[in-house]
Amino acid sequence: MPEGDTLHRTANTLQRAIAGRTVTRFESVYPALTRVDEDAPLTGRVIERVAAVGKHLLITFQHELTLRTHLRMNGSWHVYRSGERWQRPRRDARIVIETDAFVVVGFNVPVAEFLDARGLRRQRELRQLGPDLLDPAFDAAEALRRMRAHGHEPVAETLLNQRVAAGAGNVYKSETLFLERIHPSTPVDALSDAALLALLATARRLLQANVAPDSGAAIVTWRGLRRTTGRSDPSERLWVYGRGGQPCRRCGTPIAFARTGMNARVTYWCPGCQPAPAAMVESRCGAVFRRSQAVDRPFRLPVPHEPRRIRFHIPLVEPDVRVSRI
Repeated sequence: MPEGDTLHRTANTLQRAIAGRTVTRFESVYPALTRVDEDAPLTGRVIERVAAVGKHLLITFQHELTLRTHLRMNGSWHVYRSGERWQRPRRDARIVIETDAFVVVGFNVPVAEFLDARGLRRQRELRQLGPDLLDPAFDAAEALRRMRAHGHEPVAETLLNQRVAAGAGNVYKSETLFLERIHPSTPVDALSDAALLALLATARRLLQANVAPDSGAAIVTWRGLRRTTGRSDPSERLWVYGRGGQPCRRCGTPIAFARTGMNARVTYWCPGCQPAPAAMVESRCGAVFRRSQAVDRPFRLPVPHEPRRIRFHIPLVEPDVRVSRI
């Protein structure tokens, strides 16, 4: 799923391409959108601004009409000059907004709705969002208060909760916890306010580093792969995410991973740099983590994207995932 940095980069690009321009054509495969366009045509309206709020993209048109989209797992927005060949097949296009100079296309966008000013204020998902980690006015105190309200949950699940702090996804969850040397199963209540604020600050720093400010007249649509290590080598761009079974870049311990939480999202961590809590921790969302004593026997860990299997000795951390509703 695209994370907050992806949405903010997208918003920045669309803002530069189409903000202030007049719509010359609007198309959509969604009847709910086309009905609005038929009743109050978008053609002739000025696009006032494009902004990201958490993982939501908001395109605001003249006369207080806003298009809200969410990309979920596979959606994306592309920008093309008029007449330029699209990089995706037309059958994947869900929304097309054309101006005199550019065409923006929403490919495989699964969530889209038009909202007037009142509807925008009342939109449930937007109202429930926590402080946006990429907002210059990020309210760390409010995010901390919301984290404390989930005190018994594993900190990894709390970082993913968009109602606590909006913007972080699976990659930044694992990378942030590694840099702060916190095991993903650690309950929020076991961490001090200082540790939680440091966690939020690191998440913000990583996200901001991947949303470089625009400069010059060119509209940049690709800035390379996401990085958290600061290294230029593409093979060394992340600390732990996607590196199951490979040696830690700091201590050499093989990176561990497990599917945890209600949605069974993959979490990566270093057992050496991020030691597991000694006691069993059971979260409200149903994920149970156990740490056993170190065992002197080979532990076979499946390695994603690797054709071979690796055998090694590590302190055994076995996730036992039980899914339940809150």
